[in-house]
Amino acid sequence: MPHGQTFDALDRRILRILQTRADISHADLAQEVSASQASCWRRVKALEGAGVLKNHVRLVDPYSVGRGLDVVCQVRMKSHEPGARKSFEEFVQAHDQIMECLSMSGEWDYLLRIVVGDVREYESLLMGELLAHPSIATSASHFALKRVKYTTSIPV
Repeated sequence: MPHGQTFDALDRRILRILQTRADISHADLAQEVSASQASCWRRVKALEGAGVLKNHVRLVDPYSVGRGLDVVCQVRMKSHEPGARKSFEEFVQAHDQIMECLSMSGEWDYLLRIVVGDVREYESLLMGELLAHPSIATSASHFALKRVKYTTSIPV
């Protein structure tokens, strides 16, 4: 399935279910989408082969593991030179607390979603590592008061 290909109704039903219940058996998936097990299995394999379906994961409740503080951090670079961006992106990849990093258009260069245990842990990451990075000019932090909506499911 090339990039941008449209999916039929059965593919869409399969994708919607697998995004919320990756551990569903092939038999149960086939029953829920009203397809034979063989047909369903072939479609799942085709979606995997095309890169549409990625890793199977289990989501962890951040509060249960002491990571209940969500911070959105905007970052402005000193330079847009490719080496500076590469160095920063490698820094991001090396820090588990940084859950997401988006390269942005507009006033800020990057938007990070960071999950930590408390403000002290965030302050240590921000002041001791992030702002100490030679490519970073400045940042702005925004602390989430509560999570109103969170999903990993892409509308299909």
